[in-house]
Amino acid sequence: MTHASSVNAKTYTPSAPQKVAFLGLGVMGYPMAGHLARAGHQVTVYNRTAAKSQAWVAEFGSAHAHAATPREAALQADIVFCCVGNDDDLRSVTLGANGAFAGMREGAVFVDHTTASATVARELNAAARTLGLQFVDAPVSGGQAGAQNGMLTVMCGGDTAAFDAVQATGMAFSRAFTLLGDSGAGQLAKMVNQIAIAGLVQGLSEAVAFGQHAGLDMNQVLDVIGKGAAQSWQMDNRGKTMVADKFDFGFAVDWMRKDLGLVLEEAKRNGARVPVTALVDQFYADVQQMGGRRWDTSSLIKRLK
Repeated sequence: MTHASSVNAKTYTPSAPQKVAFLGLGVMGYPMAGHLARAGHQVTVYNRTAAKSQAWVAEFGSAHAHAATPREAALQADIVFCCVGNDDDLRSVTLGANGAFAGMREGAVFVDHTTASATVARELNAAARTLGLQFVDAPVSGGQAGAQNGMLTVMCGGDTAAFDAVQATGMAFSRAFTLLGDSGAGQLAKMVNQIAIAGLVQGLSEAVAFGQHAGLDMNQVLDVIGKGAAQSWQMDNRGKTMVADKFDFGFAVDWMRKDLGLVLEEAKRNGARVPVTALVDQFYADVQQMGGRRWDTSSLIKRLK
């Protein structure tokens, strides 16, 4: 499998070259690490499947390296970036004898781009502090295309000093890299993002399906209403693919259900009422039952056809 076109050219905000590590080379991490390399940083990568790490180094050059464990990847790094699947994956690459924390030098910063719970962010922040390390929770929005184009929106939680130490470097793959509060604030902000998206996609699904049932030319209708108050990123980027019944790209339903699960758990803790989000989560469960686990999140419309 080639990744030759996985990282598109971008004009970088200059930052001093650093020695960095990147843990997790999935559809997001692979191009994010690539942007760091292209920005002039020396990158050591780790992936649970070693062949992916080797392929990354083959693409981006011998100035970079791959490591057999997170600990080895983190040795001497100024910043360790990470983008894995969930809370347990995150613990597995940070803690223990082979975890990144065991290899990081005192004062180094761990930046976690995983969409995880605010609880695990605070847990790992506390663990890092006891070791003389710094931790920033920094989930992203923008999807695979944003990672490839280096245009992610990054929502951060943590200490100001830690954030200031990583912001310029993180701009290699970002269009915005913003501190929103103390440890856990980044993850909470990502939950806000997913709540907003869930309701938007369901509304867009109902609108498109209604228009189709009414016999309208929905591509023309979307062109018209997209210039008014109904306009959204989802309408601009997913409306016409929903009309065309195409869902083989973007952010997968399985991932959205994981994210909405985090939202619903946090809402139980903080007392927030999220009835529409809970309903849309169940609609996504229906899509999974239809065989759509890897379909794009805009596949909510499939329930209505």
